[in-house]
Amino acid sequence: MIYSASSNAALLQGLSNIVYLKRQLIYVVIGLFGCFLFYLLKIDMLKRKLFVQDFVVVVLALLFYLLLKRHFDPQSMVNGASAWIPLGPIHLQPLELAKLALILYLAKVFSARSLRIRRQRLKLMMRELFPPILLAGLIILLTLLQPDLGGAAILASIVFLLTFSSGLDMKYVLAIVLALIALFAAAYFYFKHQLNVGSHSSYKLKRLMAFYHPFELEKTGGIQLVNSYYAINNGGLFGRGLGNSIQKLGYLPEPYTDFILSIISEELGIIGVIFVLALIFVLIVRIVYVGVKANNVYWTLLCYGVATLLFVQTAFNVGGVVGLLPITGVTLPFISYGGSSQIVLSICVGICLNVSVNLKREQTMEIKEG
Repeated sequence: MIYSASSNAALLQGLSNIVYLKRQLIYVVIGLFGCFLFYLLKIDMLKRKLFVQDFVVVVLALLFYLLLKRHFDPQSMVNGASAWIPLGPIHLQPLELAKLALILYLAKVFSARSLRIRRQRLKLMMRELFPPILLAGLIILLTLLQPDLGGAAILASIVFLLTFSSGLDMKYVLAIVLALIALFAAAYFYFKHQLNVGSHSSYKLKRLMAFYHPFELEKTGGIQLVNSYYAINNGGLFGRGLGNSIQKLGYLPEPYTDFILSIISEELGIIGVIFVLALIFVLIVRIVYVGVKANNVYWTLLCYGVATLLFVQTAFNVGGVVGLLPITGVTLPFISYGGSSQIVLSICVGICLNVSVNLKREQTMEIKEG
C-alpha cells in the first residue's frame, strides 16, 4: 500500500516511483531486527536503573533540542511543527522514542511502588505518583510545544492507563475520567463557537478549523479531510482495485503517511479497511491478554502500555481520516510510511513477545513442579 500510495507523489518530486517503498523496506528490516533483539534480551535488563534513566535523559535532551531548533531556526519546521531531527538520509522523530521511554519508565516505577499505591490514603498515594507523573508531564509539555497535539495526547493516554493499572483506587479513576470527558466536551463546543472560517492563519489552527468546516476550507486546511471523504466514497464496499486510486494523483497531500487508510479504502474498499484494522485489533487484544495473564506487575504494565499506544494511535488516525477527530498527523501503526514509528513499534512488539515467552516458561515450570 505504501508503494501504491506513494509512487505518483514520488514521480512528481522527480524521484523513482519505488523510492518510498525501498526506504520503508529498510525500516521494516531494522524494525524486525529490533523486535528480535528485544525478544531475546533478558527482560530484567529493561528494568535496570541506568538503562531506563539514560533513555529518558536522551529523550528529554532530544525534545529540548527540538524546542531550541524551533526558536532559533523556524525555517526548519515542517507543516508548522519542529518534530524531526535530520540524520543524513533519515529523519529521527524523538516523539516515537518518547512513547517507548515512557512505557519503560512508568512500568518500572509503578511496578516497584504498586503495593504502596494500593494501600495508602490519597495524600500519601500522591507522594508515590507525583514524581513520575511530573517527569511524564515534562515530556508531554515538550511535545505540545513542537507543537504536536496528537503525540501529546498519545503520551497522556499512556500515562493515564499505566497510572490506573498501577493500583489506583477505582473511585479516583472514575473521577478523573468524568473530569476529562467534561473538559473535552467543553473544549469541543468552545472551539466550535470561537473558530470561524478565515479567522486564524496558524497551520495548527487551520487544521482544527478544518475539523469543523472541512468543505468551507477545502482549498486550505480542509483539503486532506475533504479528499479523504472523496476517497472513501469512491472506494465503496469493495474498492476500485489495487493501484487505481484517484485521490493519490495529486489531490490528497502525502497520501502514504497519515492518510494511507483513505487510499486503502479507495482501492480495497471498506472490506480492505476492516481487514487491516482487524489485524491491528487482534494484535492489541493478544497483547492485553498476555498482560492480564502475567503474574508480574512489571510485565503487565509493559503490555498495557504497548496496547494503549497501539490502540490510541490507531483510534486517532482512523478518527482523523473519517472526520470524527481533528487531524493530528498521527500515523497508522505498521501501515503508514515512517521509519521512527516502524522501528519503535517493532521493538514494542518484541518486548511483548519477550513477556509472553517468559510467561509460558514460568507456567511450564509450575506444571513440572506440580
